[in-house]
This record gives sequence, C-alpha cells and structure tokens, in this order.
Amino acid sequence: MSDQLEGGHHFDTKKLTAIGVLVSLGIVFGDIGTSPLYVMKAIVNARKETGNLPFEEYIEGALSCIIWTLTMQTTVKYVIIALRADNKGEGGILSLYSLVKRLKKKWLYLIAIIGAATLVADSIITPSLTVMSAVEGLKIFSPHTPVVAITLIILAIVFFVQQFGTASIGRLFGPVMVVWFLVLGIFGGMHIFDHVEILKAFNPYYAYNLITHSPSAIVIMGAVFLCTTGAEALYSDLGHCGKQNIRVSWIFVKTMLILNYLGQGAWLLDNPDSVAQGINPIFGIMPEWAILPGVILATFAAIIASQSVITGSFTMFSEAMSVTFWPNQEIDYPSGVKGQMYIPRVNWGLMVLCFIVVLYFQKSEAMEAAYGLTITITMLMTTILLFLWLSRSKVTKIFSIGFLMHYLCIELGFLYANVLKFFDGGWLTIVLGGFIAVCMYAWFNGRQIKAKFIKFVKLDKYISIIKNLK
Repeated sequence: MSDQLEGGHHFDTKKLTAIGVLVSLGIVFGDIGTSPLYVMKAIVNARKETGNLPFEEYIEGALSCIIWTLTMQTTVKYVIIALRADNKGEGGILSLYSLVKRLKKKWLYLIAIIGAATLVADSIITPSLTVMSAVEGLKIFSPHTPVVAITLIILAIVFFVQQFGTASIGRLFGPVMVVWFLVLGIFGGMHIFDHVEILKAFNPYYAYNLITHSPSAIVIMGAVFLCTTGAEALYSDLGHCGKQNIRVSWIFVKTMLILNYLGQGAWLLDNPDSVAQGINPIFGIMPEWAILPGVILATFAAIIASQSVITGSFTMFSEAMSVTFWPNQEIDYPSGVKGQMYIPRVNWGLMVLCFIVVLYFQKSEAMEAAYGLTITITMLMTTILLFLWLSRSKVTKIFSIGFLMHYLCIELGFLYANVLKFFDGGWLTIVLGGFIAVCMYAWFNGRQIKAKFIKFVKLDKYISIIKNLK
C-alpha cells in the first residue's frame, strides 16, 4: 500500500532521502537534542549528595554514564532494535502492541495501556518544561522577563502550526536543528582540547566506578536519565519520517551531543563552581559574543523539542483508536501522507493541559522533579513488549531473554531514581497518566462487554420484514 494520499506532496518515508533526513532532524530529535540544556547542570547539582568524590573523577564518571546511556538505551534499544518493530510503517508502543497481541495473553493490553498513558503524560510536561527553561535564559539579559506569558504564547503557536502537517513543519524546523546541533558540536569540541583526558569517559569503567563508589549513585542516575528522555518519542515518530531517515540522522545527532557533553565536562573542570553561581555550562562553553544568539537558538530548539513529543502523541492516539483503547476521532493528513497525521481534539487538549502545567508550576525548577518519571514507565512497558516481539521473531531465545534482563536492570534502576522525585512534583505526571490509563481501560473493557451482547445472524429470514419497511 502506498503511503501517499490523494493530493499529497511529501517525501517517501520508506526511502533514505535528503529531505527525509532534514525532516527527521526537525520533528524527531528535538527532545533529546535539547537535553544538553539541563543534563550537566543537573548532574553537577547532584554532586552534593556524593560525599567527597574528587570532582574530576565525578565528571568523568558522569560523562561515561551519559555516553553509554545514549549508546545502550537510545542507539541499541530504540534506533537499532525498536525501529525494526514497525506496524505497516508506524511505530510507538501501541503499534508494538498490535504486533504481539496475537499471543492472546490477557494481561498484554494492560502493559500497552500503562505505557501509552504515561507517554501522553510526558507529552504534556515536556513542552512546558523545555520551552520555559529556554525562555528563562532571557533573564540573563533582562531579570524581569515575563517568562510565564512568553511561554504560553510560544506554546500556543506550536500547537497552532500542527494543523499544517509535519512535513511542512519539518522543512521549517529541520534547518534550525541542523544549526543547533552544529553549534552544540563545534562549541563543545573546542573545549575538549582543554582537557584531553576527558576522552577517558568513553571507557565504561569510569561509569562503573562512579556508580559503585558514590554513596548516592541513584540520585546521579536520575540526572543522567534526562539525556535519553526523547528516545520513546523517536520510536513514536517512525511513521512521520521512516526508519532509514531516522537512523542516518541519529549518527549526526549523537556525534554532536557527545561532543557537547564532553566540552561541557572539560569546561566544568576549569570552572567547578560555575553552576553554583548560576551559570549554565552550555552557555559557559560559548564565547561571550555567542551567548545571546545561543539563548535565542536554544529557545527555538526548545520549541522544536515540543514538536517531537506532540507528533508522537498523534501517532499514539491513532494507534489507540485502532486497538479500541480510545474513542474514534477525526484524523487529518495535511501533509498528504498516511503516517503524518494531525488529530484536532488531541492537539487542543494537550495545549490546554500544557497551559495548566505552566500556570501551576510557574518556574522550570519546579517542573524538573515531574520530568522523567512517567517516560521511565513507558520505556519499561516497551521493553516487555519488545521482548515478546523478539520472541516471535527470528532471534534466539537466549538473545531475547538477555535483552529483557539487560534492559529491565537498567530501566528499573532509572525508575527507582525518578520515583525519589515523586513528592517533589512527579505526582503530577502520575496523576495525568493514571487518569488517561483509567479512561483507556474503561473504554476497552466497555467495548468488550458490549461485544458479548452482540449477536450476528443471517439476513435471509429478515429480508421480507426489511422490504415491508419501505
């Protein structure tokens, strides 16, 4: 079946194309691409819980954790393995559920519902946090910047442009993200030569050393996890861009991210007290003349980060309708492509919830505790479903079991690290996700009960009665 709809103008998502790579950069990697804005700052803030661990050893260990989290969690699990599990070109946890539901395990739908509901909760907190964090950077130049008002205006614009289609948005956002990633890589790479020994972070021993010798390693891992929060949205956006375009784009994105993290780490070795003084390392590595343009570019990147989770949520709700987890709603295809969709009610519903979150928390610091908890749950549910999918695929049982055990260990650790933030704001996303999960559960089981009372009969003996109704 062709993925082009009548009257559509688009790139072929099944092929590797230049425009496909550009659109992938614009709508897939916004979330994970803005992680350098807050990951190293959060890691440095977590150091106060680590006792007397030498700062250089701490930074090298944290960078090693970041590099190997991006490798094992994002590259291996999602880019290499999960993107293979596509349901007629579409991705996401409910698409994955559609592939394994034939196993007829009664509890499978609960795994899918929990994963989908928590992904929607993340789609609410991510735009709110990323946009507000970037806008707050303007306070460097104007302490009285009306952050909340500007954030609400930007979010309104982001949700408004969804109706024009992801292909159009991707062509607009793609070039901006290319510049953003180049800025990350260039400025980060410039500082690596200040401390070449920072390259030791590629050795996983330093990650192991930090985790085993830090008295509060679990707090550190909660900060490290922020570097991979966009991985689930990456999988959900499969239908919007195609796996080949996403995979090629990821090579460039991962390279630039690692260069930036290493550069921030090297800069922090010379400026260990900078975060305590209110300086964000990502702006610290920039020359003074580049800080204002950097803040503006970061704001645009944060807007694009919101885009990646919004498009992922469209895919998720579309899949939810197909597996009877959600009532049928109008779906538009403004780009003319089956996988690139727009669901009006979902779009405006997410916007209202984002507004509520922004008005409730007022500051990004208050939102940070709510960030990461629900997406960890989604990743755990995806791991279970991927294990079942692998079990049905042409792989050995040893490989599928090894995959399950490996990622359960990693993600349960990340889950525990994020559960610690529950009472500091994490409760909000759990409440939102729980409400959506209850709605999905009620709708699915209601349809099941209704189906039991429906009886299908042959029309032969009713033909005369139908004719008499004329």
